[in-house]
Amino acid sequence: MCGIFGYAGNKSNAAQATLDGLKRLDYRGYDSWGIAALSDGKITVIKDVGKIENVTLNSLPAAQALFAPCTNSTEKVQSKLRRVNSHFAIGHTRWATTGKVTKANAHPHYASDKSFALAQNGIVENYKELKDNLVKKGHLFKSQTDTEVIVRLIEEEFKKIGNLRKAIQAAFSQLKGRSTIIILTKDNQILAARNGSPLVIGVNQNTGEFYFSSDTLSFASFAKRAIIVNDGELAHLNGELKIYNIRNNREIKYKFENINLDNTKVSKDGFDHYMLKEIFDSPKVITQLLSQDEKTFTEFAKTIKKARHVYTIGSGTAGVAAAQIAFYLRHFAKIEATSLIGADAKEYYPLFTKNDLIIAPSQSGETADVLEVLEIAKKKGVQIASLVNMPGSMMTRISDFKFMCDAGPEICVMSTKVFTAQIAWGYLIAKTVAGQAKEGRTNLLNTAKQIQKYLDNTSNHKTLQKLSHQLKSAKDIFLLGKNQNFQIIKEGMIKIIEGSYRHAHAIPAGDLKHYAITLMEKGIPVITMLSEDETKPEVLNAVSQIRARGAQVFAIAPKNNENFDYHISVPDIGETSNILNIIPLQLLAYYLARQLGNNIDKPRNIAKSVTVK
Repeated sequence: MCGIFGYAGNKSNAAQATLDGLKRLDYRGYDSWGIAALSDGKITVIKDVGKIENVTLNSLPAAQALFAPCTNSTEKVQSKLRRVNSHFAIGHTRWATTGKVTKANAHPHYASDKSFALAQNGIVENYKELKDNLVKKGHLFKSQTDTEVIVRLIEEEFKKIGNLRKAIQAAFSQLKGRSTIIILTKDNQILAARNGSPLVIGVNQNTGEFYFSSDTLSFASFAKRAIIVNDGELAHLNGELKIYNIRNNREIKYKFENINLDNTKVSKDGFDHYMLKEIFDSPKVITQLLSQDEKTFTEFAKTIKKARHVYTIGSGTAGVAAAQIAFYLRHFAKIEATSLIGADAKEYYPLFTKNDLIIAPSQSGETADVLEVLEIAKKKGVQIASLVNMPGSMMTRISDFKFMCDAGPEICVMSTKVFTAQIAWGYLIAKTVAGQAKEGRTNLLNTAKQIQKYLDNTSNHKTLQKLSHQLKSAKDIFLLGKNQNFQIIKEGMIKIIEGSYRHAHAIPAGDLKHYAITLMEKGIPVITMLSEDETKPEVLNAVSQIRARGAQVFAIAPKNNENFDYHISVPDIGETSNILNIIPLQLLAYYLARQLGNNIDKPRNIAKSVTVK
């Protein structure tokens, strides 16, 4: 769940190039950061706790405030790094897994003799066992991290082998878990090895520059082509780039993939936060989906019809999207579909067969617990379809059917427009299976127009801002929905938790009286969602039960009702109402986070790309 970056090329300040790359990766983790730059055979490492977004090498006050002192004073080291005439550097932005958030635990980590520095994205599951053995052999540790264990293990293997690349391969083969590393050496080499966590290399063939990174977004403005490094491979830049199989040491012939530069612009476009800008992108995301080749949907629909059983799978917001896709398949296409959560799918392993199909929506395409399920399913012959927003992901590469959200970069850690793209895609797929593709496309086009109208109406925003003020003091927030809206209120629950750091709980409307009714009392806020469909009377019945016990009802609905304390008006657009209904929930979470003064684009303790289990 961290971001790694490396630069090698003709720029005289590789540290600045690396800093720029890390700023585009910090959605992957922002507890701490670090940069290692090489000059005249000496590696200088600077690292600190906190966010990297405001750090600059060109502004002395910012650097004085944020750069770690290491062995010298802050000003001296910062000034030294600014003056480093370096063509090689690596960097890291961290989401802490092993070891607390401290400067000592920030990456990169030095070798004992400072001959190289190393950064990692992932977790070494057997690091305690490895560390104990290394301590017995006399190795000293300066941090609590599993990453430093990799450093010492490489040093131990180098003693035996005398070749750094082979020592890295020998050490890497001993690691358990999903892990990717990048190494800068004092003799102008960069080496990077992948197992599970992503690794891509951007190449600018005009300038001869190389960019090593966790995703293509970080270097898309500088390199038009990329190499996707696969699991079990090691990239070695030593004058020229070579890639090796870690296990057998054979050189691998790599190929370039083009990067879609038109879809990688990162800008708030005048909005205060990326989250609000990305919510406003939702209509465009839906119309972009409709521009994709209809044949791919038609062909995939045939596969769905032939499958013995269809599973959908995801985690977090993508898990909710997966469940909504399964709902669409059951409701519209009459397909037996089961939704799974990535981390809790083990009991289904024995049930997977070669006649099954798994559909996996994901923002990053690198979610570790989902990939683990897909890898096991793949071995059993299950067909895999993925819907991913990040190009070049592992999930896409192992899929039989590769769909892209085409939503453009989503910078806010709280996913909004990608979720909208995922459920719109699921709706269109289900309608295509049902032989109603034309109707589905017409409905989605209307949905995009209605969302745009809703977003452009300032009174809607004023209503939600007012309600966010009402919810500001609430410690518990409940959400209630049914049928097409149940997964939508679950996603609303996730957004409220992520943005407000408050407890929220989504309840199926029909289940209220079985347990949650005990929690309904005076002043408790309950956000209710209902559409003009056959389930409306049942939801209104639950609302009546809530209101009778003094709870406050915040209703997202086309029509007002005497039992609503607060009405959030939305248009009735039929069977796609649920897609529109997520918008007021996303906005409510945004305004609530803003009321509370929380970091909207980077909520505490979470990262956008969860590449560890």
